[in-house]
Amino acid sequence: MKTENKSNIVLIGMPGAGKSTVGVILAKHTSYDFIDSDVLIQTQENRSLQQIVDEDGYMALRKIEETILLSINCTNHVIATGGSAVYSPAAMNHLKTNGFVIFLHTDFEVLQKRITDFETRGIARDPDQTFAHLYKERQVLYKKYSDLTIDCADKTQEDTSKLICSWLNIQ
Repeated sequence: MKTENKSNIVLIGMPGAGKSTVGVILAKHTSYDFIDSDVLIQTQENRSLQQIVDEDGYMALRKIEETILLSINCTNHVIATGGSAVYSPAAMNHLKTNGFVIFLHTDFEVLQKRITDFETRGIARDPDQTFAHLYKERQVLYKKYSDLTIDCADKTQEDTSKLICSWLNIQ
């Protein structure tokens, strides 16, 4: 790792960017444990992200996500966050205290092809917000919090994982 006081690898990015898949591959490469914050939310709430949005609204999902992220206290973990994690400065600053935050940047056009269930995926967004607007709004936040941005356009998830390991000096 680049420094001794940070042992986690935190993945941020849009829905469909590959955070969960890259996270699992990274965990195997590094022998770290893996946490997917969306799974933690669904397990704690005993319902899907979309059910939370439908029943309580997108801001409730963001608040639950913030609480979950603030409760993560671990070392040597790969953490895949939900796409909206960056809306919480408190959660992002907490994750940065013991983790390198890596933004998996994926072009809008690629994400548009991957996300065929935008209306039902459980994305924490204003109901009137388009995918294009959400993408534009979040790019600023992803760049703000990231220690490293990886352009995933021409990379497989395996390539992305190897690049992260190389950047962090992990064999």
